Amino acid sequence: MKKHRILLYALLASLLAILFYLQFRAWRNFDWGMFLSRTRQVEAVHILLGIAFTYFAYLLRAVRWRIFLRPVKKTTSSSLLAPTVIGFTGIALLGRPGEMIRPYLIARKEGLSFSSQLAVWAVERIFDIGAFALLLISSIFFSPNLKHLKYYDKFREGGLLLMLLVAALGAVAGVISMKGELVALWAERRFTGHASGLGQKIAARVREFRGGLNTIHGASELLQLTAVSLGMWFTIALAYRQVTGAYGVAALNIPVAQVFLLMGSSMIGSLVQLPGVGGGSQLATISTLEHVFGATPELAASCGILLWMVTFMAITPLGLILAHRERLSLRRLSEESHTEEELAEQR
Repeated sequence: MKKHRILLYALLASLLAILFYLQFRAWRNFDWGMFLSRTRQVEAVHILLGIAFTYFAYLLRAVRWRIFLRPVKKTTSSSLLAPTVIGFTGIALLGRPGEMIRPYLIARKEGLSFSSQLAVWAVERIFDIGAFALLLISSIFFSPNLKHLKYYDKFREGGLLLMLLVAALGAVAGVISMKGELVALWAERRFTGHASGLGQKIAARVREFRGGLNTIHGASELLQLTAVSLGMWFTIALAYRQVTGAYGVAALNIPVAQVFLLMGSSMIGSLVQLPGVGGGSQLATISTLEHVFGATPELAASCGILLWMVTFMAITPLGLILAHRERLSLRRLSEESHTEEELAEQR
């Protein structure tokens, strides 16, 4: 493992330890017996439905990637499903180092260049951000269920900032689509001489993103990609709804429109977490359940951990089975994918 990765994990571990300490210090009267009791009372059928929705969302990811590949390679969603599942298993168990496994496996399986699949991966991120933002903004401004929530005014302010962010991302995508090579050349000149070849890396990312945008050949494909992205994030919201509803208590009877707030907090928290352990995602979710939805500390902790397991870690058993069947090592795939990524930046 590289030194900078070890330092990063040490920093994340220290930060998470501080966050856990502050959280449980605030819960001086935390009742572990109540925590276990709440967890045991969960209705299994809701958890199974939540896992089913989570798995269906991964299928929709494979469908979306097939649409991206349509201009260059005719394939099937079923062919892309195994690399998708194995790729997200890599992220769950390895963290950020596993992020390149999915495009690497798809490139290898479909006989395509890794750089072309990095381009698809980059554009996929934009569709994820845009689709989730659209659903969240719609909930904040058009759902009457949110108006009685604590911090609703803050949510509206956050929604406006999110709208600006999405608009800015759209503008950047438009500029790169039309003038991507000029932007890449400017980045190379502007950041020449910086550490670790920063200018070259930025230029490579710009060219990859432009290549990904070129896979969208018309309005029909754009509409399909948008519809699948919206459907995928709504399916994930249904998975969240099943988990919160599994407790059978009023505080967690959260309408789907409000679930997007919970999902947003989890996504922000996931920026600070350790591979296979999490931490930031659970803490952010637990805090939102307690302070926004009024759940008790014990109930919030139980639900936050279970949400993480169902919507993030539940894919790992299937992913490990598929990887074993194809004789794949996640760590080796991670190393190979990052080697290919470095080579792609040098081209």
